[in-house]
Amino acid sequence: MEVHLIDGTYELFRHFYALPSRRDAQGREIAAVQGVLQSIRALAKDGATHIAVATDHVIESFRNTLWHSYKTGEGIDPALWSQFPVLEETLRNEGIITWAMIDEEADDALASAATLAALDPRVSRIYICTPDKDLAQCVQGDRVVQFDRRKHEIRNEDAVIQKFGVRPASIPDYLALVGDTADGYPGLRGWGAKGTAAVLGKFLHLEAIPTDVNAWHLAIRNPRGMNETLRNEWDNAILFRQLARLRNDLPLFKNVDELAWPPT
Repeated sequence: MEVHLIDGTYELFRHFYALPSRRDAQGREIAAVQGVLQSIRALAKDGATHIAVATDHVIESFRNTLWHSYKTGEGIDPALWSQFPVLEETLRNEGIITWAMIDEEADDALASAATLAALDPRVSRIYICTPDKDLAQCVQGDRVVQFDRRKHEIRNEDAVIQKFGVRPASIPDYLALVGDTADGYPGLRGWGAKGTAAVLGKFLHLEAIPTDVNAWHLAIRNPRGMNETLRNEWDNAILFRQLARLRNDLPLFKNVDELAWPPT
């Protein structure tokens, strides 16, 4: 059994900017909704049997209370924003399990669903269908992978290490240091992708990074400056990691059979 967990927010954005406008009999913009639905049907035609979709029903989440500049719904095209509830309604009418997130984010739902599905020994592989770098933290070997359906690329644990220079478990620490402009937090000054990967590739997590740069033994530029920044901005580093770390404990379903589609 394989499970496909789909980032509905990403898919809606992707189809909105790829397809011409189309309205239903009620005058609602539905082109992106139709694009997502056709995409999921194609996935099932290719053999997918257990499918669920997570959406950001509300863009803001608990993370907005933690960081003042965390991403909001500001600037989203109204014609796109109006399709979120339409997508959720359409998917549910099709019998597709849909998690419309309010207090948490769609990414949290995907992480939680992957964790729950992995508990079932019948599940041979879990595809988290999104290119979002946040979800790289959920990858486990070849069993829990990311699937970029637009590029037809699968990212397993080795591919995560190749792309970011760190293991999946270090992704929240990595994003805390380099920042994530899409989510609205800046990271730490002087901590670029290459230097951060070198440090975390050796020490894995923030707490394990020695205060003595002589212990780093890494070929990176300005290690003392990086170390000083980390010490001075430690609280921000911990906060940014909290923003980057996805919840994986949401009780979304009790049995992976609930995700079967078409429903039996």
